[in-house]
Amino acid sequence: MQGKYFINTYGCQMNVHESEKLAGILRSRGYTEAESLETADIVVFNTCCIRETAEQRVLGNLGIVKKLLETKPGLKVAVCGCMAQKPGAEKALKKRCPFINIIFGTHNLHKFGEYLDQLNQKKYIGEIWEKEEGIAEDIPVYRTSGVNAWVNIMYGCNNFCSYCIVPYVRGRERSRNADKICDDVKRLLDEGYKEITLLGQNVNSYGNDLGGEINFARLLERLSGFDYKYRIRFMTSHPKDLSEDVVKVIAASDKLADYVHLPVQAGSDRILKLMNRKYTQKDYLEKIDMIRKYIPHVGLSSDVMVGFPTETEEDFLETVNVVKRVWYNNLFTFIYSRRSGTPADKMEQVDISVKKDRIKRLIALQFDIGNREAKNCVGKTYEVLCDEWKDGKAKGKSSCEKAISFRSENDVKGQFVQVKITGTKNNQLKGELVY
Repeated sequence: MQGKYFINTYGCQMNVHESEKLAGILRSRGYTEAESLETADIVVFNTCCIRETAEQRVLGNLGIVKKLLETKPGLKVAVCGCMAQKPGAEKALKKRCPFINIIFGTHNLHKFGEYLDQLNQKKYIGEIWEKEEGIAEDIPVYRTSGVNAWVNIMYGCNNFCSYCIVPYVRGRERSRNADKICDDVKRLLDEGYKEITLLGQNVNSYGNDLGGEINFARLLERLSGFDYKYRIRFMTSHPKDLSEDVVKVIAASDKLADYVHLPVQAGSDRILKLMNRKYTQKDYLEKIDMIRKYIPHVGLSSDVMVGFPTETEEDFLETVNVVKRVWYNNLFTFIYSRRSGTPADKMEQVDISVKKDRIKRLIALQFDIGNREAKNCVGKTYEVLCDEWKDGKAKGKSSCEKAISFRSENDVKGQFVQVKITGTKNNQLKGELVY
């Protein structure tokens, strides 16, 4: 089977990496990447359902495909991922978009190649596995993330935050075998990758299902022991599970990035309890202090949700206080989005105008913090892994996740270089190459 493919990816880094797997499967069957949707022979929608807007974007783009089919009737269409995994989604999607040829969920991504093969005999294949069946290894991957390579260490989530649909569409936590993870990382380093990002819905839970033979701290120790120049990051951590042991391992290794993404979601204890986050503001801030004790120059980022059901102005101001107290490098802010099937969907909702006002204020606060933090960096020198270079202009990130741009006559993409910060512009750091 030959032709050109085009993949539309929505959502998190997990989906980005899974699209690399979908591309690997397509390429193993003779497909090559199309430059655009219009030149493709098959289009794949790797979907997200964490927020309503993500689903609306999928449906909108499926409408574009429907129009394209009028002039290109041979175009094949596949829909997969979290949106497809929701109960009843397959039938609803097929009814709304009867031109779809393949629909499959999160648990059977590795079967995509077989579904492609079946299109020779069938006009439609729809298969959603209700339950995960272990972990499929050795799926071909076509990597598209530059100097960074994604590596799954686990799948699924056991936390059941009251607003989140992920446990329902991703299943329970399953940890990959540590030897396989180490083999993957070693192979990627052999291939020349300089940064590895470990992926899991909650990486700090790694190993909980493996009978105590290994945990996340011990895995990080193993992965930081290769004789290369490289950097390891991970996401995402749950505040209730991030251990002092993990932080000590990061502090002791020059291979592990001095960066922690620790989603707080809210600052109000009342809201955190309704969210089923299983920690208080005090617990969270103690974790932050513990991290900074061992890694003084750590880069910290977080996810914050505004407008969770019943959130009052007082609750919101508690979140503001946490942001001011922690002083994050980066903050990813979201308006609460109702998700059918979650407990929060049945709670008293906050008016959209209130949500928009609060997120506007939160973004303004973080912009001010970012400006101040950027100015504090002027005069300092950072080791930067360059991930982009063109016509003498280079960009990269430090170990503590500071994005820095600088000039270099030579192509330094994929190299670690020393850059001195000389100025800032709208939170962006500008620097000059030292050596």
